[in-house]
Amino acid sequence: MILPRSFYDRPTLVVARELLGARLVRILDGERLSGIILETEAYVGFEDQGSHAHRGRTPRNAPMFGPPGYAYVYFTYGMHWCLNVVTEAEGFPAAVLIRAILPQEGIEIIRARRNGRDTLGPARLTQALGIGRAENGVDLCSPAHGLWIEAGVAIPDALVTTAPRVGLNRVAEPWKSIPWRFIARWDGK
Repeated sequence: MILPRSFYDRPTLVVARELLGARLVRILDGERLSGIILETEAYVGFEDQGSHAHRGRTPRNAPMFGPPGYAYVYFTYGMHWCLNVVTEAEGFPAAVLIRAILPQEGIEIIRARRNGRDTLGPARLTQALGIGRAENGVDLCSPAHGLWIEAGVAIPDALVTTAPRVGLNRVAEPWKSIPWRFIARWDGK
């Protein structure tokens, strides 16, 4: 079952935690690829100095201000794409970065796209699933664009840890160290 818009129209930290165990699905060249989401990061509002929306709306971050349940895909470091899911009310900039997946379907294709390497990292999973600029702004609550998130497996709280977000070296405290990264210790068994 594809997660409904109401799933995303909630506080970002709740969505970030509850996305752990959900199944990220991509239809690529007619093949279904999927993976269980193992790691996420939350970015919430204008005050969040780690967020792309901290300095206001721009053409790059405009999808963050849209309705919940849409993709915000951005290019970083001049070489990598990253997939975020927009959360909360339209007009309020909030999103969850999908940081890692455990491949479940299309494993051979995923391995080939990653030259046998893992999908533990936001750029790695987008490379593995062929997610880029064309997916920016697509509705993740519909299968029309070949990218969505389904209900998956429940990951117990005992298998979830939190940590500071990654790559915020130039961000002031408390935003640099706030534990808004959610990590599942789950091997799929």
